[in-house]
Amino acid sequence: MSVHQQENLHRDAVVAETHNDLLMAVSARPPGRWASFFRERWLPQLAEGGVDVQILPVFVDGQFRPEGALRQTLRMIECAHVIAEGNADAVVLCRDGQEIDEALALGKIALVLAMESMPGVDASVELISTLHRLGVRVASIAHWGRTPLADGSGQDGTGSRLTAEGVEALREMERLGIVFDVSHLGASGVAHVLEIATRPVIATHSSARALRDHHRNLTDDQLRGIAAGGGVICVNFLAAFLTEDARAATIDHLVDHIEHIAGVAGIDHVGLGPDFIREVYADLTPPCEDFSESGLDVMAAIPGLDGPRGLPLVTEALLKRGFSEEETVKIIGSNVMRLLRAGLGRPQP
Repeated sequence: MSVHQQENLHRDAVVAETHNDLLMAVSARPPGRWASFFRERWLPQLAEGGVDVQILPVFVDGQFRPEGALRQTLRMIECAHVIAEGNADAVVLCRDGQEIDEALALGKIALVLAMESMPGVDASVELISTLHRLGVRVASIAHWGRTPLADGSGQDGTGSRLTAEGVEALREMERLGIVFDVSHLGASGVAHVLEIATRPVIATHSSARALRDHHRNLTDDQLRGIAAGGGVICVNFLAAFLTEDARAATIDHLVDHIEHIAGVAGIDHVGLGPDFIREVYADLTPPCEDFSESGLDVMAAIPGLDGPRGLPLVTEALLKRGFSEEETVKIIGSNVMRLLRAGLGRPQP
């Protein structure tokens, strides 16, 4: 396939990107700059990368927790709405699959609001309904550490399953049509979710533990369990989660993880969850989180893949590796689209 044909394939396919923390960078600006800063800094990157669907996580970093967590959660959600309203010619904040399809038909980027952990909610599960009213359609219930709902993967040693409130949160999300995200959840928590979930789940930004033994990655058994329920695993591009020597990471390491997950879970259950944090991390003062003690090098990135404009390189690399055009289209977006169409914003029957 020629370079021109590869470019056409990427442009014509629906490209779904399930984790970009750009809201953190945009919301750090004065509110009057939110829409214009997004248009100047991020919209060109999304357009050059061919992104059609962008899941936007709301992540509340340490400086706001716990006292200001709910206020910052609402501030970031408001930021997303202001971005959409101020750039209505280019993006749409979508609440279900039909709205995504309508946005794509108009040539606009579909934005989907997500929660990365819920420090502003904690055990007040009734507030999940409030988040749903505000447009949140994907959510996780833990990050690195312990929450009132569950333990994050950094607490794997506890062997903890979901708390009673965590189970209630899962049920409420299923009732409302909020897709449950298992990325960052501890191993026992993932097992618990896969035991009791009645709707497909997503891992918005997780790679393969068989290739990089890090607690943030998913084991083969977890991959199979997510796939068995109809879910999708979206591969994290962060170099530190792909190989132990993060500074030496290449796009081949990324494709290795995609290939492994496709081989274990099936080609219909793998997607892209880049976790583009480098620019966001460098853009914030103070930085969003300090990972130095864990040895995690968040500034290391695959050459050319430190932001969304590099996504066509992934399509090229997949085709070179031997994935068919149909398989490549599934990986870069149609698998995620299938999940979003089926579950996003659809109340439980």
